[in-house]
Amino acid sequence: MAYMTEEEADALDEELTRTTPRVDFNKPDIFVRQRELLNVLNPIAADYIMTRALATRQTPAQIIGELVAEKIASAS
Repeated sequence: MAYMTEEEADALDEELTRTTPRVDFNKPDIFVRQRELLNVLNPIAADYIMTRALATRQTPAQIIGELVAEKIASAS
């Protein structure tokens, strides 16, 4: 996982201090999108993906991407 440098953190702090982040409540947030993604899977697959995502501190989409990449690599 990449971390910010002190300079990057200071620049982000200044940017957020000077501006007000805009939130569009009409668009689904990341948690809604992740839940929708997992709803199309069977419960066992969704549980596996969420458990692995929590254990590795990744998003469910990243876990699915890794699984697909592994499958493509093994098929080659």
